[in-house]
Amino acid sequence: MEYITSHLGELAALVTAICWTATSMAFESAGKKVGSLSVNLIRLVMALVLLGIFTTITRGHFWPIDAGMHAWFWLSLSGLVGFVIGDLLLFQAFVVIGARVSMLIMALTPPLAALFGWLILGEQMTLINTFGMVLTIIGIALVILGRPMKGKRLSLNFPLAGLLLAFGGAAGQALGLVLSKLGMGDLDAFMSTQIRVIAGIVGFVLVFFGWRRWGNVWAALKNKSAMGRIGIGAFFGPFLGVSFSLLAVKYTTTGIASTLMALTPVMIILPARYIFKEKITTKEVIGAFIAVVGVVVFFVF
Repeated sequence: MEYITSHLGELAALVTAICWTATSMAFESAGKKVGSLSVNLIRLVMALVLLGIFTTITRGHFWPIDAGMHAWFWLSLSGLVGFVIGDLLLFQAFVVIGARVSMLIMALTPPLAALFGWLILGEQMTLINTFGMVLTIIGIALVILGRPMKGKRLSLNFPLAGLLLAFGGAAGQALGLVLSKLGMGDLDAFMSTQIRVIAGIVGFVLVFFGWRRWGNVWAALKNKSAMGRIGIGAFFGPFLGVSFSLLAVKYTTTGIASTLMALTPVMIILPARYIFKEKITTKEVIGAFIAVVGVVVFFVF
């Protein structure tokens, strides 16, 4: 029990990675049916309801009314940076350079989070922590690069605009984590997530008004199959996943937390193999092994 308590942040980060593995598969399926932009808004509304029910049971009220202005400011800013800006940039990167290269660049989230944590929070990384983080990033990169693209190599032959969009997505996620840690303090992780989700909903509502995409949302609400998948994704993503991510950054450094949470591309290998019947290459297995070794370094040393 003492070991679990001392590594609560790391364990929460691993649970987050598991949740994001489930939610990524659900949202991928839903996004192909009704579009990723609609999925983003609907999932946050669903998550807000789930979080409200949970906080009503655990704290006696639906809304985070007992949070101070400091928490509201920084957590709202975190929600706008992470949920709205980061996701919008990442989804556009998918269109320009594809998901494989985009997710490779998203593996830069851990060092970016460590950098932001050092600049904003004054967090320090030990040499062994840095070594474990580098191993994990190398493993993730090998896994994501497991499927070569015909006629293309990972280089600046890819459009610079797409690479910058993906980098912006990684930076948005990393900065969102650091801002969350700055704002939540001693607040409950689920209540902190609720504030972030509220800010995210407001941000996406403004985006939908600006882009005049409300028709896409109404069409998505009528698609029962997509709504079921969005519901699953909302439960494991903005509800459980994001809450555990805040728990992770609360009890460990943002660099370590974001590195462990970045294991999602590795964890998705087995579901992809047995659910989607995808072939697993030797390179992906090696990458997974290296990433797991990196995780072990966090726990053992």
